[in-house]
Amino acid sequence: MAHFTLFLCSSSGTSEFKMELSSIKDAFDRVTKKQKSSSSKFQEIIEQIGHEIEQTLSRIQSGQDSASATDHKLILRDVKAKLKEIAPLSQMEGTQKDLNIALSKYPKIVEKSFNPDVSKAYRNVDFDIRTVNQIISSHFYREGQFDIGDSFIHESGEAKATADKSPFLEMYQILEAMKSRNLEPALNWAATNNNQLKQSGSDIELKLHRLQFVEILQNNGRDEALKYARTFFAPFASSQMAEIQKLMACLLWAGRLDSSPYSELLSPVHWDKLAEEFTRQFCNLIGQSYDSPLSVTIAAGIQGLPILLKLMNVMNSKKHEWQSMKQLPVPVDLDREFQFHSMFVCPVSRDMASEENPPMLMSCGHVLCKQSITKLSKNNNTRPFKCPYCPSEVEAGQCRQLYF
Repeated sequence: MAHFTLFLCSSSGTSEFKMELSSIKDAFDRVTKKQKSSSSKFQEIIEQIGHEIEQTLSRIQSGQDSASATDHKLILRDVKAKLKEIAPLSQMEGTQKDLNIALSKYPKIVEKSFNPDVSKAYRNVDFDIRTVNQIISSHFYREGQFDIGDSFIHESGEAKATADKSPFLEMYQILEAMKSRNLEPALNWAATNNNQLKQSGSDIELKLHRLQFVEILQNNGRDEALKYARTFFAPFASSQMAEIQKLMACLLWAGRLDSSPYSELLSPVHWDKLAEEFTRQFCNLIGQSYDSPLSVTIAAGIQGLPILLKLMNVMNSKKHEWQSMKQLPVPVDLDREFQFHSMFVCPVSRDMASEENPPMLMSCGHVLCKQSITKLSKNNNTRPFKCPYCPSEVEAGQCRQLYF
C-alpha cells in the first residue's frame, strides 16, 4: 500500500507566524526606544544638576574672601530654586512611567504568541525505542561526536547501534586528512568505490585527482605533475577531455600558477566544496542521507510547531479532540526540503489522498480519488460517467490505482 503524508502545505501558516513575529519585534523596538529615551533623559537631567552645582561652587569660591554668610545663603537659595525648577524627580518619574508601561505590555505580547506548553501539540505515538536510540546514536556519529555516541549506546544498552560508528569513523578520518591537504585516503576510497560512484553519476574521483595534480604542480614541479597526470588521468579521457586539457595547460605555468588564467584552481573554496561533496557521496554509498534524520525531524517540527500550537488552543477552546484525526484540519506549511512523500489532493472532493482513499487514474488520463469515482459512478463499476474535466465517458472498473 502506498504511504501518504497526513499534512497539507500552504503559505498561510508561515505568513501568519511571520506577522506574529513582526508584532513581537515592534513591541520589542518600542521597549528599547523607550529605554534609550529614558536613559537619555536621565543623563540630561544629571548634566543639568551637575552644571548648576558647578556654577554654585564657582560663585562661592570666587567670593570666598569677602562673602558673608548671608551671601552664601543667597547663592544656595538660588541654586535650590533652579533645582526645583528643573524638577528632576518629576521628569524622571514621567519618563520611567512610559518605560514601565512598554515593559509591562511586552511580556503579554510574547506570552500570547508563544505558548510554553507544547505537550498537547503532538500525538502520542508508540515509537520503537530501539529505532529511536539508533537514530540518536547515528546522529552523534555522523556529527563526529564519537565519545558521546559511545556513551549513549552504553547507557541505552543498544550494542547493535555501534554498527553505525565504523563507516562514519572512516568518513571523518578522511575529512580530517583533507583538512591537512592530504588527499591519499580520499583517493583510496574513491578507487575502492569506483563502480558505485560511476553508477551514481558522480565525478568526485576526477575532482580529487584534479586537486592532487594542482598540489603536486605547486609543490613538486612540472615533471612530477606530468607523471601523476599520465598515471591517473587516462580513465577519464573519453568523458572529461576538456577538463584534462585545462589541467595540462597548467603545466605551462609551473611555479607561477597564481598569475595564470587558471589561478582559480588554487582557491581554498575547491577544498571546501569537495569535502562537502565527499560527505554527500560517502553517505549515499552507505545508504544514509546527507542530513541527519534527527536534525531534519527537529527542524521540521520547529517550523510546524506554531501552527499546531494555535490549532491546539482553538480545538481546546471548542472542546474538540484533534489528536485522533487522520488528517489535520488546517494546513501546515513546511519547506520543500521537508517534503519526502508524494501528495495528491482530489480536484473534486478537495480531500487529500490516503491509503483508504487512494488516487485513481481514469482511462481519459485524469486522476481523482477513489471515493470521488465511487460517488460519480454511483458505486457501479460498469456504469459510465462523464469525467469532470473532459468529455470522456469513464467506467469505474477501468480506473487504475496509482502508487507513489
